[in-house]
Amino acid sequence: MTICKKLYMALGLAAALGLISSAGVLASDEKNAAPTAEEMQSWGATEVVSQEQVDSMFSHKTHVVELDLDCDSCHPDIFQKKIGSAAANGDYNMAALEEGQYCGACHDGDTAFGVKDPESCVTCHGSDMKQPKTIVFSEPVKAVTFNHELHTEDLGLECSSCHNDLFKMKMGNAETKPEEFTMEALYAGKYCGACHNGDDAFASDTKCTTCHIGVKGFERLFGSAESEKEGGEH
Repeated sequence: MTICKKLYMALGLAAALGLISSAGVLASDEKNAAPTAEEMQSWGATEVVSQEQVDSMFSHKTHVVELDLDCDSCHPDIFQKKIGSAAANGDYNMAALEEGQYCGACHDGDTAFGVKDPESCVTCHGSDMKQPKTIVFSEPVKAVTFNHELHTEDLGLECSSCHNDLFKMKMGNAETKPEEFTMEALYAGKYCGACHNGDDAFASDTKCTTCHIGVKGFERLFGSAESEKEGGEH
């Protein structure tokens, strides 16, 4: 065999080995690469489901890829295969979930963590969800305070104790209906009056200043336009 033939054979073998090696690297890269748009469509790319009351998180990938659920586990019996269809029904809320509808069909505390589990709220409502320590209502009167921290952390009430039956989980929602959010409504057992009835907690027609801090209290809390103006002149 001539030197030229040996050289050609060596080069050919090297090229073949190079192709095999390249194919292995490509296969490894493809395995670790981010999913393509076409691949994502096979299991859905839904990450966030927006609600009027709150922003709730749902990872399609976690349920389908990591937990290996089939599409028909949820579609179409629990959810129609169309983003936004549940919200359009008008009953996609925590009360429905607690009754075993929508996500509550599996998140019942047995199959998966329950929707009533207070420690699991952040799983769906975002890891950065922070409960307000104090809520200040400015409508229909100024100003009424609600100590959120006292009721949840100190008294140990769960989110479902008030949401969504008594209050929507959105700050300021009750104030959008000042004709309904009244003391008469509380006396009738609505809103805060559901608990502040004289039995479960002090009656809503007693200890007025516990909640009502008035205009002066509001200004001390947030500062008035006049005091800010005066402060800027000094």
